[in-house]
Amino acid sequence: MNILTFAKDADWLDWHPNPSKPTFRVPAGAVDAHCHVFGPGSLFPFAPERKYTPCDASRNQLFALRDFLGFEKNVVVQATCHGSDNSALLDVLEHSNDKARGVVTVKPHVTPTELARMHELGVRGVRFNYVKRLVDPKPDEYYREIIEKIRPLGWHVVLYFEPADLREKWDFFTSLNIPIVIDHMGRPDVTKPVDGPEFAEFLRFMQENPNVYSKVSCPDRITVSGAPAYADVVPFARAVVEEFPDRVLWGTDWPHPNMKQEMPDDGILVDYVPSIAMSPALQEKLLVANPNNMYWS
Repeated sequence: MNILTFAKDADWLDWHPNPSKPTFRVPAGAVDAHCHVFGPGSLFPFAPERKYTPCDASRNQLFALRDFLGFEKNVVVQATCHGSDNSALLDVLEHSNDKARGVVTVKPHVTPTELARMHELGVRGVRFNYVKRLVDPKPDEYYREIIEKIRPLGWHVVLYFEPADLREKWDFFTSLNIPIVIDHMGRPDVTKPVDGPEFAEFLRFMQENPNVYSKVSCPDRITVSGAPAYADVVPFARAVVEEFPDRVLWGTDWPHPNMKQEMPDDGILVDYVPSIAMSPALQEKLLVANPNNMYWS
């Protein structure tokens, strides 16, 4: 048997081996609504076209972290290092005892039979990535063809973009007529004012399009001031949570791909939640009601 091996990038930071136990106890039924798995590469090879080679981060390690942090369920998002081969993600769903749902990456030639199998396993969305350092975005019609294939299943689209991409693709995004989930608030520049024109554009995108949801996750990716408080991110995330309490989700982003300076402590990330969802009612919506309604209803 030929076992594939992959050498991770020389500057790759592995996920935290010993995260702290959060002091914030998440409510019963809480969902980590944004996380990934990597390989293991010997079982689920990384894509030839990938722009990074990570460490392994298996489903059993993900489930162990879920239990340690106090969550009940996971939403696993296809990692770009696996391209459109969703085998590792589907393996998580098969072994999750209905405690995981998935967001996949597919190509326009995906068949209805393949989509039906994914749906049965727990896939509920597709992800389109516009962050050019991670992928090479495709033409609009490429994505429209995929959307028309998933529409009968009631799936949604997850968009990963940055502020310049929102301006560029505004007309396309607002034309999709399908539920949309934005990763990490569109990665706002937190050195700019929370009430400035750039973040106002993101808020307007949500205000004018009631089909748009946002993950208020990944302060570690957005911050300049740093852990543990991520104080510069808090006003942005809090603004989204308070204006759109029924359209927000949160996740750890484990195992935190492409972190170059510091690997976040997942326990600290959980303890960040009460700073952006300041009441038990908002925490319940963010962590329990919204993700369960989207992925398990």
